[in-house]
Amino acid sequence: MSTLANRLEETVGEVPALGKAVFVAAPHTSNWDGIWLLVYKDALRVDVRFLAKHTLFWWPLGTLLRALGAMPIDRSVARNTVQQLVDTFAAEDHLFLALAPDGTRRWQPYWKTGFYQIVKSANVPIVLVFIDYKNKKPGVGITLPKGGTMEQDMALIREFYAPFTAAVLKRKGPIEFPPEREFHK
Repeated sequence: MSTLANRLEETVGEVPALGKAVFVAAPHTSNWDGIWLLVYKDALRVDVRFLAKHTLFWWPLGTLLRALGAMPIDRSVARNTVQQLVDTFAAEDHLFLALAPDGTRRWQPYWKTGFYQIVKSANVPIVLVFIDYKNKKPGVGITLPKGGTMEQDMALIREFYAPFTAAVLKRKGPIEFPPEREFHK
């Protein structure tokens, strides 16, 4: 327990005074990432929601996941996921949604673009959060200014995450979108 307490004492940053935002959590290379972010969110006493596979929401696990802030997502109908989350942002007075755009715990050549589509369509800011395994510190970083282009935003994101060490180095992919993706919002 002392190891956990020591790590929490060395957290970095503060939750911004916003009503709504997408929290980008990266890099995501281990199942421990989610556990540490849950511990960190509890330590900060901030209500951050996250997506979890709908198949995990059986009783009693579903009750526990919802209490932790999980929202069920059926990835087999991904075409509606972005719009469902945009609608959720429109319906809620306060919503912090944490997403891991690497999308998986294995190496990928590109980030998933859904978080960016949600940000642009819902007109909410991006807050960058991290776990730096080398220095054993979780933290809340910068909030990207709204209205940036995809190129500007991705450059800021790459610069921000450059110094942080993933749990499993060989699984950390580049911070890039597929080249054919364009966002017009």
